[in-house]
Amino acid sequence: MSSNQNDVVFFDENGLRTDGRKPDEIRPMKIKIGVLSRANGSCYLEWGANKVLAAVYGPREAHPKRTQRAGQAIIRYRYNMQSFSVEDRARPGPSRRSSEISKVSREAFEPVIISDAYPKAAIDIFVEVLQADAGTRTAAINAASLALVDAGIPIRGLVSACAVGKVGGKIVLDLNKPEDNYGEADLPIAMTEDGKITLVQMDGHLSPSEFEEAMALVQKGCRQVLEIQKAALMEKFAADGNFDEVVEGVVEIEEDAEVEFDDDVVLSDEDIEEFVNNVSERLAKGVSELIKKYEESLEAGEIDLASGLFENDDSLNEFVEGIVGDMMEDTDACACTCGDLNDDYDDEEDADIFIIESDDEIDIVAEFDDEIDVIEIIDDDMDAIDLDEAADDLSGEDNKDRASCQSENDEEEQ
Repeated sequence: MSSNQNDVVFFDENGLRTDGRKPDEIRPMKIKIGVLSRANGSCYLEWGANKVLAAVYGPREAHPKRTQRAGQAIIRYRYNMQSFSVEDRARPGPSRRSSEISKVSREAFEPVIISDAYPKAAIDIFVEVLQADAGTRTAAINAASLALVDAGIPIRGLVSACAVGKVGGKIVLDLNKPEDNYGEADLPIAMTEDGKITLVQMDGHLSPSEFEEAMALVQKGCRQVLEIQKAALMEKFAADGNFDEVVEGVVEIEEDAEVEFDDDVVLSDEDIEEFVNNVSERLAKGVSELIKKYEESLEAGEIDLASGLFENDDSLNEFVEGIVGDMMEDTDACACTCGDLNDDYDDEEDADIFIIESDDEIDIVAEFDDEIDVIEIIDDDMDAIDLDEAADDLSGEDNKDRASCQSENDEEEQ
């Protein structure tokens, strides 16, 4: 800002600015995407007399390695003005101004770049100002945003930037060079598509009411820039046939979005037959593997049957009962009496015994006329049990119960 603004005329008799714009208009903008073949993404932007070139390299491995972050990529932004970009030759190399702009511009992109998708990587953004005419930092941000899209970097939305200022006592949008040099205030802003501000700086003085007016006007300017950016993307990628892919990478897809299905899809008889055959093959393979597993368990002497398994499938029940029948014939433990466990059972009724192994318990199941009683024998130190011993133990416990009952009856008679 300069104190000589009183000597400069900013508006004509029609209220238009020196370049013919209204107070709420931005300068013409031209954009070309993908101008550098060796960069992952690039953009050339002209905004008024500004000419800016942005290039993105990455994601790539971050060097030196001490700068790597385990959970996300690091973002590096370099803003540089060429020595020939201004009327008076600028000193080449970094300066305090370029370092400041690099820092705040990087911070403007950090909220929108999905950096956790690339751990231990680096995303480098280089911006070169080839010709300067006020508002170079905002022009650089707009170009860098499009270069990120061109590079395929996943972002939550485009970043659009614009500046607003006060000249001649009026709030105007997108200052040109005379307005920037001799105006009263300059307020550059960067914001996302959903209106979140990622960069705000101010040089000069504004009253609270003027600041509110400036913020409303600059947001309007950012929305205009956003439309230009989207139009440039459509022109670039629609011509390449990749527009849908780019939109998915730029626009964040809502998790609650409804999925629409095409009701006109009709399956042919061949499709249905193929589906049924595939399912049948998978079922047959599964049953074969199950039978093989039980045969191997039976040969190894391991029994692992669960009560109620395949209870709704008669064929599989017959298969399991056949295995159990073979087991019972081998052990000669097909008969036992259960005494007072159930008075309705005949003491002389034959019983089938099922052994179910687990880590800390063995259930002995006695089946009588479609009725089942379960006796749990728990022994933490017992890994397995012999079927003959189980049948003998069951008979022995029954004899003990009978002896106990007989002793109690004798005492009552006495």
